[in-house]
Amino acid sequence: MTARQSFVEDPARAAADALATLSAALGDRQATVDELRVPRRPFPSAFDVTAMATATVAAATSAVASWLELHEGRRRAVVIDGLHVAAAFASERHLTPRGWTLPSPWDPFAGDYPAADGFVRLHTNYSYHRDAALRALGVSPDRDVLARAVALRSRVEVEGAVVAAGGCAAAMHDAVAWDTHPAGRAVGSEPLVACWTRAEVAPGSFAGAISAARPLASVRVLDLTRVIAGPVATRFLAAYGAQVLRLDPPGFVEVPALLPETTAGKRCASLDLKSEEGRGRFDALLAEADVLVHGLRRGALRALGYSPDHLQTRFPRLVVAGVNAYGVSGPWALRRGFDSLVQMSTGIAARGMNVSGAATPVPLPVQALDHGTGYLLASAIIQALRRRAELGWVDEIHVSLARTAAWLTSLGVANSIVGTPLQNDEVRPHLEEANSAWGPLERVRCPGTLEGVPTRWTLEPGPLGRSGATWE
Repeated sequence: MTARQSFVEDPARAAADALATLSAALGDRQATVDELRVPRRPFPSAFDVTAMATATVAAATSAVASWLELHEGRRRAVVIDGLHVAAAFASERHLTPRGWTLPSPWDPFAGDYPAADGFVRLHTNYSYHRDAALRALGVSPDRDVLARAVALRSRVEVEGAVVAAGGCAAAMHDAVAWDTHPAGRAVGSEPLVACWTRAEVAPGSFAGAISAARPLASVRVLDLTRVIAGPVATRFLAAYGAQVLRLDPPGFVEVPALLPETTAGKRCASLDLKSEEGRGRFDALLAEADVLVHGLRRGALRALGYSPDHLQTRFPRLVVAGVNAYGVSGPWALRRGFDSLVQMSTGIAARGMNVSGAATPVPLPVQALDHGTGYLLASAIIQALRRRAELGWVDEIHVSLARTAAWLTSLGVANSIVGTPLQNDEVRPHLEEANSAWGPLERVRCPGTLEGVPTRWTLEPGPLGRSGATWE
């Protein structure tokens, strides 16, 4: 984290400037927004989360406009409401069940723990990560006992032990420590959106006509992502009509509180990619897919038999898009991570703690790295589809939470907490009623408006594995 500039007075101008940097990173220097309404900063933070959030949604919506322009020959107007964006970045918080109960999003053992020389965060929302943390520290499943064990060790020692055991942890670093850390230097050297051409095919070749009613209806997306960032990207694609099929291993249990949000608009199936039958079905799906989106660590696809060479040979038209926590280079490229952990690693939580005078780490007011990276990934995927249709280039794309964090910090770092929280009356206009497999709910609508183009999730959210591993 090297930027130490003050926030500008005009939030809309800051968002427009942030969008300009995204446009360059996405290779879309013509990204335009006809109306950008950002009346204030609704994310109280030392970082310009408002500019970051507004710019990522604007980039994704503008990408859809570019896609339609390629097929229609005219540019439709893009309007971005910053308060709608703010509600969308806190969509988990604003989802309200009607007549049923949403489980807690956090495991009882997850959180920040004082170590002997600072703080460390443990992420235990998956049972196997919780078991790894308890095993690494040699304690019984009791939070007080766990806290005492952490307090006896340095934060880096705790982090290292938990990670080595297969768990997820992050020691809190300040900006200087992260910027000079080998992992921080590696992430900082990577592009915000890594993109390279993996194959060349005949331009065009979509199954159906492109319609403004559902611009991405001809696009088929295989979704191998979890938690928030990847699912936000594929959910955005689904809002514009893409056929999204989420695949999970048999028996996989996602964080239950997230599913009513992240499965909207998607078919969800179970598929064992380690079995011969499962790989055969996966091959059949890939043969008809336009995009494969995954949150797998480097080498995981290869280990399953899907190396880059194999994908290029067997599925040359397939756009491949990946997202992970700590980038594709450096010593942490294979490290498991989540938004809250990356905030600890990269100095964000430390800066919040410092400027607010708090005694404990202060993260961003929303999981902005997850949501921002998700909309950024959606933008990159749509731009890749456009390049394939127009030029015949088939791209491979990669984004990471840590690189998004570096971009966020480059937008400005304040010496105090700047902004006021979104109020309920500001959220209300951006909500909609919907059905789910669990019962009716109220949720935030897809943010961003494209002239004459509706957004909607036609499939209700529901549990994993409820659909067959087939296209519609």
